[in-house]
Amino acid sequence: MSDRDGGISWDLSAGDVDRARDLIDHHLRTEVLPQDWVQALEYEASLDRWYLRFTCDDRDAATIYFDLRQRSLHHELYFLPMPPGGSAELADAALRWNFDLTGTRFALARDGDLYLRGRIPLEHLSAEELDRIIGTIYMVNERWFREAIRLGYGR
Repeated sequence: MSDRDGGISWDLSAGDVDRARDLIDHHLRTEVLPQDWVQALEYEASLDRWYLRFTCDDRDAATIYFDLRQRSLHHELYFLPMPPGGSAELADAALRWNFDLTGTRFALARDGDLYLRGRIPLEHLSAEELDRIIGTIYMVNERWFREAIRLGYGR
């Protein structure tokens, strides 16, 4: 079956991990990897994890982790370490920034570091959704990384 652009329609359902893996790998390798802002793409089969490393304006690079699970695809980017003692101002800003996000959100890890995280059920996964996730993370990184450094570290 074809989609509106003449590509493959995957019609995934919950638990359709093999087909989801094919969709993710195919799209990341054929559509995303050739982009000039992408530095590297790696796949770790033992974890069912892809690493997409991309160029940024305010930092050398950032890496999105895509973890395929039985019913969903999880994504995560390590955004910033919290300064020693934390930063209430930065944590407050991250919560406010979440208001403008869909499907991806800021989250504080148990150690207090700041991440961008999200997940999508397999039945909603598509090439367009992968592009939306990557675009959202790229936009958030470019839009708020410098401000996060200023709020957390006074620089």
